[in-house]
Amino acid sequence: MLTSDKNPPALQRFLVIQTASIGDVILATAVIEKLHNRFPGAAIDFMTKKGNEALFKGHPYLDKLLIWDKSKQKYRNLARLLQQVRQTRYDYLINLQRFAATGLFTLLSKADHTSGFDKNPFSRWFTYRAVHRISIKDNMHETGRNQALISPFTDAVPARPRLYPSADDYKTVDIYKTKAYLCIAPASLWFTKQLPEYQWISLIRAIPREFRIVLLGSQPDHALCERIMKESGSERCLNLAGRLTLLQSAALMQDAVMNYVNDSSPMHLASSVNARTTAVFCSTVPQFGFGPLSDNAIVIESAKKLSCRPCGLHGHRECPEKHFECATAITTQQLLSPLNYE
Repeated sequence: MLTSDKNPPALQRFLVIQTASIGDVILATAVIEKLHNRFPGAAIDFMTKKGNEALFKGHPYLDKLLIWDKSKQKYRNLARLLQQVRQTRYDYLINLQRFAATGLFTLLSKADHTSGFDKNPFSRWFTYRAVHRISIKDNMHETGRNQALISPFTDAVPARPRLYPSADDYKTVDIYKTKAYLCIAPASLWFTKQLPEYQWISLIRAIPREFRIVLLGSQPDHALCERIMKESGSERCLNLAGRLTLLQSAALMQDAVMNYVNDSSPMHLASSVNARTTAVFCSTVPQFGFGPLSDNAIVIESAKKLSCRPCGLHGHRECPEKHFECATAITTQQLLSPLNYE
């Protein structure tokens, strides 16, 4: 097992591995926060996949960022990173993923102590492994499951995920903060995790007129946001999808009166800056452990009891039951109600 010593040498070196999606990587920043708070003199490195590095620009607690390019020569690139890691000889390697590639990487890393989840095929050879179980009955957040990997030398209480927009990021979005505003991130990678387009349009039409409405997302979401903006007929809307970086989006979300999001990465982006959040859950449920973590966060779900919900941990490209009532039964009044939340 990992050492239970609560006061190990201050100048230790940690490597945290999370090369999955943006949302998973944002949640992994809670581990960075915990390690830094517990060992302020330690060097903390983070390994993620190419495309996620923008999240860590100017991060105050990271020493090095290791980038795994999965787009081409995936395993050759991983082997190059392994050589670098073996030369560094980390004191602690914390692998937050449950897949074979990073499991073997962990095993061959030459780190003094390794930790990972029991679902990883190579976990039997780690120094310490923790149970990773997603259960509605347990209702444990993913940050709590991740925390289990470092609890032997920290404690059992997870930190919050956090990102650090720069002064320039805040300056870039200040021009949109001249009046009270709401942010809406209407897209998701999965159809059944995304509130239908017409419902976002209905919400925008019903939002009190004193609010500016900013639509957020990535470049592929721009067309969706443009349709929503035009169909709503609202001159208060501004489509910034694809025009802001992730950290700039977080900086904008931080001061919004409310941020409307699906069960998707913008929800975790809001959590990372403790922004007010209304998270809409359609086919999935927050009890899986991926809900919002902001102090002021509300979850909106269908009030209709559906035997088919949740229909899986991840979203689907279409409703398996063909009715999609987990989304269509959500009302505009439900979506408006958090605006009165204090």
